[in-house]
Amino acid sequence: MRFLEHRVGDKRIIRLIQKWLRAGILEDGVVTVDDRGTGQGSVISPLLGNIYLHYVLDLWAKRWRQRGATGDMVIVRYADDVVVGFEHEGDARRFLDAMRARLEEFMLSLHPDKTRLIEFGRFAAVNRKRRGLGKPETFDFLGFTFICGKSRRGNFLLQRKTRRDRMRTKLQEIKLELRRRMHSPIPEQGRWLRQVVTGHFGYFAVPTNGRALNAFRFYITDLWRRTLRRRSQRSWPNMGSHNKAHRSLAPQTADPSSLATIALRRHAPEVGAECGNSARSDLCGGRSVMGVPTANVV
Repeated sequence: MRFLEHRVGDKRIIRLIQKWLRAGILEDGVVTVDDRGTGQGSVISPLLGNIYLHYVLDLWAKRWRQRGATGDMVIVRYADDVVVGFEHEGDARRFLDAMRARLEEFMLSLHPDKTRLIEFGRFAAVNRKRRGLGKPETFDFLGFTFICGKSRRGNFLLQRKTRRDRMRTKLQEIKLELRRRMHSPIPEQGRWLRQVVTGHFGYFAVPTNGRALNAFRFYITDLWRRTLRRRSQRSWPNMGSHNKAHRSLAPQTADPSSLATIALRRHAPEVGAECGNSARSDLCGGRSVMGVPTANVV
């Protein structure tokens, strides 16, 4: 609550949040009240978690970079998912140790399966090949798999593609929904599928992800074809109809290449934001207030 009081000066809002935290969770008709953290899936959980991590991660990481890093350091955080990049391996190991110690002060811990220290970047492939190791490891972040790749000219290229498990789950959901809509008019099914594909492209249409996007649209068309065959117990009329249906699922937005160009212009924000107009100035910049991250460390 001290972090909230630092950001929120209205005591009525503070009391309302306190009541929200004490309300408990209703599961299977049973109310469970826990005085630790916020309820999983609660509406206010992302907001409170973001405020908490602003102090526990953002401000602390910015100060650590200024005082403890000997080389370049980059950090990207979205909610409780974090990726940190270092120029020197020694900085990465020291930051990881400091992060674990800081999290213990806030009764938090890193996820053992998601927290990894890997060699990744422009020179990772060359260095690993010199030591007789395989290709650099990949990591997942925000629905993408990040890969150390090469361009057509042989230069380093950061490749991003849709996570396989996410695509597989999405296709399974679409398959079940198509079964439910099986007897709806075909034009209505086509409009719904086009909206699904457009939304998918709106997020995943980034450079180097063209194959995954085309594969997604192909599998959607195939699922639609199988559903219609099951409904009418007849084969697809002809190959021309199949191709026409495939083209009809093209997203109504700009083509993926233009969307990718726009995505390239997005810049990650600076590590942590300064605290201006704080409700409690005694907490701003205090050494016990600065905190540490959670999630992937690269």
